[in-house]
Amino acid sequence: MKKLLEVKNLKMHFLVNESFLGKNKKYVKAVDGLDFYIKKGETLGLVGESGCGKSTTGKMLANLLVPSNGEILFQDRDIANLSRREKRKLATDIQIIFQDPYASLNPRMTVENIVSEPLKINNIVPKDQIEKEVLRLLDCVGIPSFYRNRYPHEFSGGQRQRIGIARALALRPKLIVCDEPVSALDVSIQAQVLNLLKDLQEEFNLTYLFIAHGLNVVKHISDRVGVMYLGKIVELADKKDLYQEPLHPYSQALLSAIPIPDPNKAQKRILLEGDVPSPINPPSGCSFHTRCRFATEKCKNTSPELKEIKSNHFVACHKY
Repeated sequence: MKKLLEVKNLKMHFLVNESFLGKNKKYVKAVDGLDFYIKKGETLGLVGESGCGKSTTGKMLANLLVPSNGEILFQDRDIANLSRREKRKLATDIQIIFQDPYASLNPRMTVENIVSEPLKINNIVPKDQIEKEVLRLLDCVGIPSFYRNRYPHEFSGGQRQRIGIARALALRPKLIVCDEPVSALDVSIQAQVLNLLKDLQEEFNLTYLFIAHGLNVVKHISDRVGVMYLGKIVELADKKDLYQEPLHPYSQALLSAIPIPDPNKAQKRILLEGDVPSPINPPSGCSFHTRCRFATEKCKNTSPELKEIKSNHFVACHKY
């Protein structure tokens, strides 16, 4: 499959403090050098603890944030620093589904207005076809047509997220950034929304970047999975390889925490010591060495590169 999007040395540093004369600046290194690609038609899952830079990465890909450094190549074109006019054109190709279905919809707009707004702004269909297209999109996500004149507060969380998905689909995008789209929903509703996303991917030939911190959720929908820690990807592999044989100590700890209902197959939990370091002052060398049970002197001084250890299995660890 051809690469739809490729990221090279992507960074996002937020200024949080500087002295009176503009010296001694402090930055939050939310994303600190990412390299990955997404093939056309696949789903790349991105997992990690809260604050590791997952959502910041997604917002940069959707052009909601301008990177501090690096390249975002979409269909071989760098979209990291586009003009406002170019960003508007790109919106038809890259859309985002937000985490909170309660905050991401305008409470003063009906469902029909929410879904039709991108169609009107971008002239996707003729004016006399807009209502028909809105009804088609609502049908695709499982919202009955007679609900179109209702407001967001009249819907459940799962229904609101379906409306958000319909709005993202309206522009017929090639890539959709799913920013933890099921984390605010009940478990039973999560499964319904995940199955809907998989069905829509097949129907519309979509490509997803799926961001989550629930490893079971990512396993259900992803083709490949990237594990993030403190602004960097520490392991990237096919879903099957990662879940059966995680190589990075952080990935091993995350997967050991997944509850297994069969007591005969339960594995020993790997407990990580200490807390996640501050992204304002990350550790030298490997960012994970302060919590790693295999850490050596080299880990404290030298940052490991993300290298291919096995076929399509990349790890940033001196152990390999």
